[in-house]
Amino acid sequence: MLNRGLDKQELLRIVDSVANEKSIDKELILSSMESAIQKAAYSKFGFDNEIEAIIDREKGSIKIQKVLRIVEKVEDASKEILLKDAISIDKKNESLKVGDKIYEELPQVDFGRIAAQSAKQVISQRVKEAEKTRQFNDFIEKQGQILSGIIKRLEYGNVIVDLGRAEGIIRKEELIQREILKNGDRVKAYCYEVKRDNKGHQVFLSRAHPQFLARLFFQEVPEIYEGVIEIKTVSRDPGSRAKICVHSKDSSLDPVGACVGMRGSRVQTVVNELQGEKIDIIKWTEDLPTLVAESLSPAEIQKVLIDEQNKRIDVILTEENLSKAIGRRGQNVRLASKLINYEIDILTDKEDSERRQAEFKERSQNFIKNLEVDETLGQLLVSENFQTIEEIAQSKTDDISKIEGIEDSTAGELITRAKEYLEKEKLEISSKLKELGVEDSLINLKGMTQGMLVVLGEQNIKKLKDFAELSSDEIIGGMDEIKGKRIKIDGYLEDFALTREEADNLIMAARNIVFKD
Repeated sequence: MLNRGLDKQELLRIVDSVANEKSIDKELILSSMESAIQKAAYSKFGFDNEIEAIIDREKGSIKIQKVLRIVEKVEDASKEILLKDAISIDKKNESLKVGDKIYEELPQVDFGRIAAQSAKQVISQRVKEAEKTRQFNDFIEKQGQILSGIIKRLEYGNVIVDLGRAEGIIRKEELIQREILKNGDRVKAYCYEVKRDNKGHQVFLSRAHPQFLARLFFQEVPEIYEGVIEIKTVSRDPGSRAKICVHSKDSSLDPVGACVGMRGSRVQTVVNELQGEKIDIIKWTEDLPTLVAESLSPAEIQKVLIDEQNKRIDVILTEENLSKAIGRRGQNVRLASKLINYEIDILTDKEDSERRQAEFKERSQNFIKNLEVDETLGQLLVSENFQTIEEIAQSKTDDISKIEGIEDSTAGELITRAKEYLEKEKLEISSKLKELGVEDSLINLKGMTQGMLVVLGEQNIKKLKDFAELSSDEIIGGMDEIKGKRIKIDGYLEDFALTREEADNLIMAARNIVFKD
């Protein structure tokens, strides 16, 4: 390929052939060949020189030339030249000046076997790299889609799939439980990640991913493909049970019926692909209590209590419906929780009553003990929806005296005692913070309460920098999914009912101060 005897048009034909065969850019091959010729030329004419190799894109001719930079004083004769000498070489160019370059054409020679082999390796390496890049770009576009391939081999429980121009891997944890796959079987899987590494790229597939089910419905239900029906959320216990929440943009179209299909034909096709996985199709609604009730079907719900700040829902039902709502090994409530992205607590009406009684007693005792009132007054305050001493301290006399049985003087005394208690508590907490060694920079952070500071100090978070490095989940708690199971993450300040937005604002305020300093 680099020999003088190579026909010019033959070189271009070789380039076209390789470009078509490998589906890579012709220009990339030509530039690779120029690099290879340049490398061989250095071996022939010496590495002290600066050499360029140029292949004519239309004629296929090869030009090898030495590059000389025009300077006022020559320090490296192999790469530099004086202006007067440059003008004598390139007489036609009268505009030459210091800093310009001139080119001295080198003879076309047979590079020899070793140089040609070295050049061939450069071209081969560049072509392989280009092919890897093209394959990576092809598959990165397929991320989020279902791919089909032939099982090539099984390795330590993982399944290697031949996808044509590349291999995909279905890890053991991404397989449907109890599913038996064999070499030579054709298999479908969801492409959830394409990762590039030194060896090329890896295509990660899954049959257990919630989006595998969603994409199967996308293929089977024309209304979803056309965008008339939208899949809102999906939750799965792969191979056992799944829930999918769907919404129709056309009010005249039943989204559940469309997904089920005539005599269940559409959903059955999906079920068969998922090895008999039972699928609950739920109609989405903005009314969260209704959505919760539908998600926990077939259980009948009595009452739904929603805590939007902490993303928690209490579901109250009868003893007879308890097992239906929870499901086998908690499967039904777990899938419903994933589906609506709220933590769901199931309580019987008896348990709900006992809990409310316990909360009533706890709040009453707090008032009785810390405000030094009798049991009747303490219970009366709770009954009137006073939950904390702070609420009493911030109230006006009229707010409390309007309660039947409480006079203005008593109301005033309650407010005074509440303020005295809070002041005493503030001093005690201040002393506690000093004992814990919590720094002023954290104490003075706007939005931080003394109670929060004590909890943070006890967890060895004593500096503003320490707090700035936390995430919102570490502060208020959250849910994480590990190997298909939702795991509760406890937050340091979970008991203070902060919203995620409030937690984020605290973190950003701390980071802005730390970064500025």
